[in-house]
Amino acid sequence: METIRRYFRSPVAVLGLLLLVAVCAAALGAGLWYPKNPLSLAGRPLQWPGDNARFLLGTDQVGRDIAAQVLHGARVTLAIGLAATLVSVLIGVALGSVAGYYGGLADDLLMRVTEAFQILPNFLLLLVLVAVFGSDLRTVVLAIGLVSWPPVARLTRSEFLTLKTREFVQAGRALGMGDLRLIFREILPNALPPVIVYASVIMATAILLESALAFLNLSDPNVPSWGNLIGGGRGVIRVQWYVSAIPGIAILLTVLAISLVGQGVNDALNPRLKRS
Repeated sequence: METIRRYFRSPVAVLGLLLLVAVCAAALGAGLWYPKNPLSLAGRPLQWPGDNARFLLGTDQVGRDIAAQVLHGARVTLAIGLAATLVSVLIGVALGSVAGYYGGLADDLLMRVTEAFQILPNFLLLLVLVAVFGSDLRTVVLAIGLVSWPPVARLTRSEFLTLKTREFVQAGRALGMGDLRLIFREILPNALPPVIVYASVIMATAILLESALAFLNLSDPNVPSWGNLIGGGRGVIRVQWYVSAIPGIAILLTVLAISLVGQGVNDALNPRLKRS
């Protein structure tokens, strides 16, 4: 309860939470407001917002309702961010736990693999994976997760190196606990808070990476993601800039909300932390 109170003491964190709740509400209510396929043709192409009462945010270059795509795109974009974050956290925590707990050869080998992944820029490696394995939604999610795990692994490793020498771990080892029990029941629960906080950074980055892929026509074109809407409006951006600007604002607000919530959680879990 004290952690929750510390979180709500920060106006910025509360603002981020409200923005994130609004985005989630839009995603959940998309099917109610727009039950039809958001990628189906709805009217005359390139109608500006406000020109037609039927299309609150106008239509894109092929005549699809932008409002329907934005609301349904919230669902797709959040799902991509959550799934990619889960993949990266699972990989990073698994490798970081083994490296930090056992040390020695396992630590050296796994950290060299981690450094090999960190040498290449994330987006460049992501482009290679998508080019080789395809651009369907599952492949894109897995590819984003595969390029995002190294920081999680290093963070988990550092936490394990600190915690494995603590008294409660030594006591568990003296009581005859096995390695798996010590890792999953004693050390990992205490190592997770900073990983959970960092997960907000991964989720925000995952949304931006998918949007960048879609802008380059390398994401799944069969889903109404915000990135696809931005990429579709690229050809008319000089005269009908709203086609790309509206989903761009949605991405900006969502990434901002996730970042503010992550910062609020970080401050709540670390009450002594002071912002510079």
